[in-house]
Formats: sequence, structure tokens, C-alpha cells
Amino acid sequence: MVETAPNGLYFGDGFPASGVPCVVRVEEHGLTITFSSDVHGAEKGADSVPFSDMRVSAGGLDHDQLVVMWDTPTAPRTLYLKNPDVIRAFRQAAPAHLNSPLERAAEQVRQVRKRHRVVWGVVGGSLLALVLGLWFGSDVLVELAVDRIPIEWEQKLGESAYRDFLGGQEVMQEGPAVSAVEEMTRRLAGQILDSPYRFKVTVVKSDVVNAFALPGGSVVVFTGLMKKADRPEEVAGVLAHELNHVLQRHGLERIVKQLGFIAVASIIFGNQQGLGQIMKQLGVELMTLKFGRAQETEADLTGLQLLHRAKIDPSGMITFFERLAEKDGGRVELLSTHPMSGSRAERLKTELAAMPIVTPEPFAFEWGTIQTALGVPISTGS
Repeated sequence: MVETAPNGLYFGDGFPASGVPCVVRVEEHGLTITFSSDVHGAEKGADSVPFSDMRVSAGGLDHDQLVVMWDTPTAPRTLYLKNPDVIRAFRQAAPAHLNSPLERAAEQVRQVRKRHRVVWGVVGGSLLALVLGLWFGSDVLVELAVDRIPIEWEQKLGESAYRDFLGGQEVMQEGPAVSAVEEMTRRLAGQILDSPYRFKVTVVKSDVVNAFALPGGSVVVFTGLMKKADRPEEVAGVLAHELNHVLQRHGLERIVKQLGFIAVASIIFGNQQGLGQIMKQLGVELMTLKFGRAQETEADLTGLQLLHRAKIDPSGMITFFERLAEKDGGRVELLSTHPMSGSRAERLKTELAAMPIVTPEPFAFEWGTIQTALGVPISTGS
């Protein structure tokens, strides 16, 4: 008989624990297994195993090999086959009683190999994305990661941070201020077509001059902001700006960017559950996000357009930020997260001047009544 290269690995008592390479030949009756003459521990030069004694399954480190098992008078034996030609010949020659276990084993092997192709495809694609992101700048990779986050998952993240924050705050459940903010939000949200978000606005009793929107659509307005505003259009301008941070998913972008490329890679690889735990721990960060210049510009411009569509005077957004910056910008939290530079204000004025003239529609409430209810002295009201 002419020996060929080993195409199987044989295990059993009396053989090395690492297994013995062997040559497997498929015969009509079963398998003939031949060992090299210099293999230490081999009981004999050849072994013959009938199909009737065999059991088969998928095995190996990656479950991508055909495992043949049988019993001898002294101990069980196991043979591992990975050579596709031998496995094919084995399946063709095997009797009917082995068909079902062979098919199950073959299906396991196919699934493993399919997973390997998918994994390497993901690895290759993700490495390419990482390389491209590092090459062209992190913003590209951050946007790719954010696009992979479902809206529902984003809403759960924002809702969790929202509940945690409100737990230590004095929330206004009703009253003129709450009704006013709800009316502003309804008018603005009514002009957002096909929005996947349902905005929920809460008024918090605090002298902090600020408002913020969380990923997913939860919005918080502090009464300190309403006290500082000379007219309702100024508060509506801040709201329009914040709603557009949500619509453009700026909050998610900033969080992912702060977490770094490990988090980005986690999203790309589909590990959203694990990343969710990390991001949940950063809930406080969501309240104090400082957006980039491009994000602020985008929220400004889209906010102006939203005010225009809702027939709310867009100039309120500009005048409010400018007035705060002139008087006490160093002590206003809103400006620490949304700085109003001179060039930014001029850009907004230029954009506003280019918009078609639309007659604003007044709100149903009286702003003086709102501020009186908030405790603003009548002498300082406008």
C-alpha cells in the first residue's frame, strides 16, 4: 500500500494525549486507519472500523471537524477528520443509520464556517472603518457609530438620565409657566415632519438660567430661564435650538466622542448592550454637554427655520443670547454650554434676513402673567 500524508487525528488509551496523525481511507465496510511505523504508543500499524460500530458528531476547537467515535474491548476510540475529500467520501459510503447524525454534524460545520465568514467580514469592515476614521478624522467614525444606534435605544438612554435628574429636582406639575412651555413645544413640534421623537418638556423650579434636551426627546426648562426672558419668543428660541440638538442627534455624537474609539468600535461590532451600561453611567454628562461649533451652528440654523415655520418671531433666539452675554454671561449656565460669539450672532442675523417675511402669530398666554406667577417683580417686567 502506498502511504499518503496524514488526513486524520486518532485518540485513545495507549496513544499520546495530543493524538496520533494517521491516514484514513474510506472502504465499503467502514474506515481503514493506518499509522506510521515510528509512532510511539501505537498498538498496531492499522485499524479497521465498521460503519455499524460508529457514532458521529461535529467537534474540534471550532466545531468544524467530523468526529467519529467507537468502542473497543479495552477503551473507546475517537477519530477527528477535517479533510473535505475524506468527509465527502465518508458521507457517500455511510449506511442509512448514520445519515441523520451526519447531516446534523455537517450543518454544525456549515454554520461555524458561515459565522467565521461573517466575523472576518465584520472585522475587516470595522478595521477599515477605524482606519478611515483615523485617517479622515474622528467625526466620520462617530457619525457611523451614532447611525448604528436605534432610536428606541436612544430614547431609553435619555429617559434613564431624565428620571435620574428629576429625582432631586422640584418639578412644576401645573400652572401658567407649565402651560406656556407646553404651548411653545406644541407649536414647534407641530412643524417637524416625520419626526421619530415625541418631545416631553418638564419645567423645573430653579434660578438656573438654562434649558437642555436629552437624547430621545426629553426636555428640561428651568424657571430661571423664563424669568430672564423679556418675551416668550426668547424662550421659544432656546427651545427650538434644543429640539434641533435632539433631531440632529448631537447629544449622542458628543457622548460617543467622549467615550472614544473603544466605544465607537463597540457600536460597530454590535455590542450596544455593553455600551449602554457605560453610557448610562455618564447620565450627568448628558446635562452638561458642550457641543462643538459645527453642532451649535446646525442647531442655530435649523432652530431659526423651525421658528419661522411655526410663525414664532425668530429674532427672539438671537436677542436673548446676546443680552445674556452682555449682562452676565459669566454666571449664566446656558452660555457655558451654548456660547454666543459675535460671529455666531451675525451669522444668525444674516440667515434671518434671508428668510421670507412671515407675520408672527402671538401665543395664547400673557407673558407678564407668566412672570408674575414665577415671582418676577412687576417693576422689572417688560
